[in-house]
Amino acid sequence: MTPLDVNFHKTALVLIDLQQGIVASSNGQEVVEKAVRLVRLFREKSGFIAFVHVDFHDGADRLKPATDQPVPVIQPPDGWAEFVPELGVRPDDYVVTKRQWGAFFGTDLDLQLRRRGIDTIVLCGIATNIGVESTAREAFQLGYHQIFVTDAMKTYSQEEHEATCRYIFPRIGKVRSVGQFMTEAGGAE
Repeated sequence: MTPLDVNFHKTALVLIDLQQGIVASSNGQEVVEKAVRLVRLFREKSGFIAFVHVDFHDGADRLKPATDQPVPVIQPPDGWAEFVPELGVRPDDYVVTKRQWGAFFGTDLDLQLRRRGIDTIVLCGIATNIGVESTAREAFQLGYHQIFVTDAMKTYSQEEHEATCRYIFPRIGKVRSVGQFMTEAGGAE
């Protein structure tokens, strides 16, 4: 395992879809608890944090491709896209609203990271093989170094989570647990 050399002035924490509707529907409280530890560390080290959530303006902006396994379209309840309160998102925090799986396409995330000289992202969130993996693939194609905190993410089945963590992430970045990241990045554990 290649050691981490985390420079918090050039590294951003990117949290994917830790919003009330998704966390509740995926029993994601453990992911939130681990993500909170990362948020605290990045705040202590003055690192950049991007809070990413998916939301829709009027529903016409949703992806609607023809698929063999269509996703049911439901009207999300009020508060669905709001970040879980445990994250402590502040009014001056950087928030990305995406309308598809990945956090880069159609947003200014890449622009904001580059303007700050950030070349490395730490990824976590829900769902491992959807929003997180899509963002990771986009980041890889854009040339970012990546660190995947795999116990601070989950998806709809253990099999899907493990497939992404085992076969995709090691090919495009470094894979760590929260504890490993905190220790290697110089955070109190």
